[in-house]
Amino acid sequence: MQAVYATTRRVAQSNASVLLLGETGTGKELIAGAIHRLSDRRSGPFVKVNCGALSESLLESELFGHVRGAFTSAVSNRTGRFEAAHSGTIFLDEINSTSLILQVKLLRVLQEREFERVGDTSTITVDTRVIAASNRDLTTEVQEERFREDLYWRLNVVPIDIPPLRRRPEDIPALVVHFLNYYNEANNRFVVHIQKEALELMQHYHWPGNVRELQNYIERAVVMADGDELTVELLPDVVRGAAPGSRTVSLRGVDFDTLAQEMVEQGVREAEREKVDIHSFVVNRIEKEVIAHVLADCNFVQTKAAAKLGINRNTLHKKVKDYNLESPDSSEDAG
Repeated sequence: MQAVYATTRRVAQSNASVLLLGETGTGKELIAGAIHRLSDRRSGPFVKVNCGALSESLLESELFGHVRGAFTSAVSNRTGRFEAAHSGTIFLDEINSTSLILQVKLLRVLQEREFERVGDTSTITVDTRVIAASNRDLTTEVQEERFREDLYWRLNVVPIDIPPLRRRPEDIPALVVHFLNYYNEANNRFVVHIQKEALELMQHYHWPGNVRELQNYIERAVVMADGDELTVELLPDVVRGAAPGSRTVSLRGVDFDTLAQEMVEQGVREAEREKVDIHSFVVNRIEKEVIAHVLADCNFVQTKAAAKLGINRNTLHKKVKDYNLESPDSSEDAG
């Protein structure tokens, strides 16, 4: 995270496009906001758009605006988000969910700094910095022809990869204190102590929802606490079962086919909830865990891991980069 902060500070002083990468809930919007506040555009607007929350037609109107009569419900002219962000920054979250047609128009804005409102012929020129975010691997999206390669390279001037919370458990104590302070003030409570066992459980939990999930649980704990301490009893069952080794114990006696079925069902539910491609969401997540497990078992020697996995060495090397699974000490592959 220190590398993330250093890059954030450095890139903020430029006008370069930034691509934030990371799982849902890792704090991409917070980094985007920090880039804006640290930039020379700080006095201008910071406009946020969740591209995954709107249909293609609505998103186009949201981004570029429309004129009266452009479509049935267009009863008056409307300013789009790009125009509203003039002299400031626009943050395009879940950029991976945009259609190929809309991506062409986004590419034009990035290259020419101009566009037309929906239903209009007049060209509008804007001075707007673009920060985009994706919770999926855009290189894979490009390879599978769901994302334009030219737009990817226009967005990917400065990439910032935000690691998931499970890869930085040392950050959890500071985050817990921060959220305790915030929700104590918001709810007029005084939960200022953290039980040691509760903190240990949180540091051993795998946090699929990342920082956003932690924030949710801390808010719940503050609201439900009777005293001034965050105790184990205030944590949800899923976290209380996160002690070292507990996951292995709970899986004993369950056959692999049943586990696979339950895992896929859970993955499908999450993919539908997040409105992302089911196949890539489930398969990529499982593949990443398999590769991470075998890499660790082989001491991150990639030639050995590739042989154990039964895949080509170059294929493994690419997947290690795509999934950001390099050795913790960042040393070169000894194989």
